[in-house]
Amino acid sequence: MEYITSTLDNLLHQTAFFNLTVGNYVMIGFACFFLYLAIRHEFEPLLLLPIAFGMLLVNIYPDIMRHAEDSANGVGGLLYYFYILDEYAILPSLIFMGVGAMTDFGPLIANPKSFLLGAAAQFGIFAAYFGAIGLGFNGMAAAAISIIGGADGPTSIFLAGKLGQTGLMGPIAVAAYSYMALVPIIQPPFMKLLTTEKERKIKMAQLRPVSKLERILFPIVVTIVVSLILPTTAPLVGMLMLGNLFKESGVVRQLTETASNAMMYIVVILLGTSVGATTSAEAFLNWDTIKIVFLGLAAFIFGTVAGVIFGKLMCLITHGKVNPLIGSAGVSAVPMAARVSQKVGAEADPTNFLLMHAMGPNVAGVIGTAVAAGTFMAIYGVF
Repeated sequence: MEYITSTLDNLLHQTAFFNLTVGNYVMIGFACFFLYLAIRHEFEPLLLLPIAFGMLLVNIYPDIMRHAEDSANGVGGLLYYFYILDEYAILPSLIFMGVGAMTDFGPLIANPKSFLLGAAAQFGIFAAYFGAIGLGFNGMAAAAISIIGGADGPTSIFLAGKLGQTGLMGPIAVAAYSYMALVPIIQPPFMKLLTTEKERKIKMAQLRPVSKLERILFPIVVTIVVSLILPTTAPLVGMLMLGNLFKESGVVRQLTETASNAMMYIVVILLGTSVGATTSAEAFLNWDTIKIVFLGLAAFIFGTVAGVIFGKLMCLITHGKVNPLIGSAGVSAVPMAARVSQKVGAEADPTNFLLMHAMGPNVAGVIGTAVAAGTFMAIYGVF
């Protein structure tokens, strides 16, 4: 009888109920809320769902992220090995390859002025950088946090790993992907506030056709120019342009399909669950996380506002040929931000089609965010 009682007692104490803290239950609640957003409202479900599930797992069973050196037998937890691929910037770089294989740079090539709108939207990054320093973060931490303003999750993870800010990677990634998912909610009020109805109704001239040669040369030229000027951007920009070259060359259909489908989805699963697993209660529930969330929101708003204001400036210079709404697409949430520009424009005039015009600043924003990350790496001497 004593043996049975002892066995049952051991089994009972092996359950998670005896090990969870109040913080763990709070994080489980957050995880369920993110799962609800991903499934019910389809807010970036491809990434938010695995991130939320990783958050759920680590707060029920913390050893799933146990480091190998902390283990008695030298074997780490399952998601720890996924996470190593984040630390070494492997998964974010592979995601960029997949994004490149799915992206049409034609609108940007047809209208190179879009680069200026993409650059203007990066203002939010540098605003967040100085804001983070003002709130007490060191330079490297501030740089890692600031990339949230570009609404680019993979770049945020990439830079946090490169700058050695792995302790902040969970809050940074969750904030970045949350704001990416909330683009349709956050951006429209500021877009409408800063533009007149007349400006929102502006119809832009049809973009010129882009030749196959231009499409092939673009990723090659961008890689050479950007990497020569800022070598630290090579991992991100290089993978982005390699994926695009797969697509535009037309001679490696199998590689294009693999990069944009099977590989992309495998990487998203590994990256999402491992990033979610960094959000244990101990790591996530603190004042730094709250600061990061608010800094990210402020940066995203600043980026949107700067893009629209620069769009208004271009509208003025071109005597009404540029719709300022496309400036908001300069943040690199592809293609969500471009769709929001289209939606707000269509609300003013249902016959106005801004999507392809907005895609130019949108893909320029992807390049711009990668360049911003490379700039911070160069500033802090990280390669």
